[in-house]
Amino acid sequence: MRDKPDTGAVKQFLLTLQDKICDALAAADGRGQFIEDSWTREEGGGGRSRVLQNGAVIEQGGVNFSHVYGATMPASATAHRPELAGRSFEAMGVSLVIHPHNPYVPTSHANVRFFIAEKEGEAPVWWFGGGFDLTPFYPYEEDCRHWHRVAKALCEPFGEQVYPEYKAWCDRYFYLKHRDETRGVGGLFFDDLNQWPFEQCFSFMQAVGNGYLDAYLPIIANRKDSPYGERERQFQLYRRGRYVEFNLVYDRGTLFGLQTGGRTESILMSMPPLARWQYNWQPEPGSAEARLQAFLIPRDWG
Repeated sequence: MRDKPDTGAVKQFLLTLQDKICDALAAADGRGQFIEDSWTREEGGGGRSRVLQNGAVIEQGGVNFSHVYGATMPASATAHRPELAGRSFEAMGVSLVIHPHNPYVPTSHANVRFFIAEKEGEAPVWWFGGGFDLTPFYPYEEDCRHWHRVAKALCEPFGEQVYPEYKAWCDRYFYLKHRDETRGVGGLFFDDLNQWPFEQCFSFMQAVGNGYLDAYLPIIANRKDSPYGERERQFQLYRRGRYVEFNLVYDRGTLFGLQTGGRTESILMSMPPLARWQYNWQPEPGSAEARLQAFLIPRDWG
């Protein structure tokens, strides 16, 4: 791209975003606090991981910032861009996953990131990526519609095709091929964003990062006090197994972190604190658990 990226501005936004999200989620929880671990990477860079455990609402949640760099691009970053192999790289981002106690409060995930690859004598290649997605266990249509309304509204200033494109990309990306189902009800997913000038791409990434709280906090408020029992809890743990399967089999961020020698505890903070698997389990026809399947098919949320 012709314009020079301002990596310092991106890093400052990401650090501020991590603070903002942690403060808002801790306030929504009402009891728990995020504990911070700072770490360094031998090959270059580091980060700060923040995890909240056993709060009033959040069973376990992590909001991580990382900024890593190195002399050689990792395989996960060049798999679909082989022309960048051999370049040095710099990557920074904020990634979060929230696993609530209450099965009626969905799990949520968000990520915003910036990547730049450089080679002496050539122009740097840079791009943004990120998005957010929702994984309900007992889904409410109004929650799903709210989530997608926020996603659509933040995309609109950047073009009418942005939301449909990145919504569809999210549905494709968070898809468990071996289960033939989506991980949840989607949201937004984008990668390789550099077709606009740097400032416009950066503005979109900021809109996505800031939009996460607008999308998630009202859902927490609406569902956190819903009564539930052991049946709902066991179903939540069973469905959390799907989350683990996706993160370990398909997730690019997990692969990138492990391949670049990132801090394993920080990379795997996305895992739920408890999950279970049960052979060939099927929900009772017509039950609340069976209703979930109707939501695990990509649709227009209006």
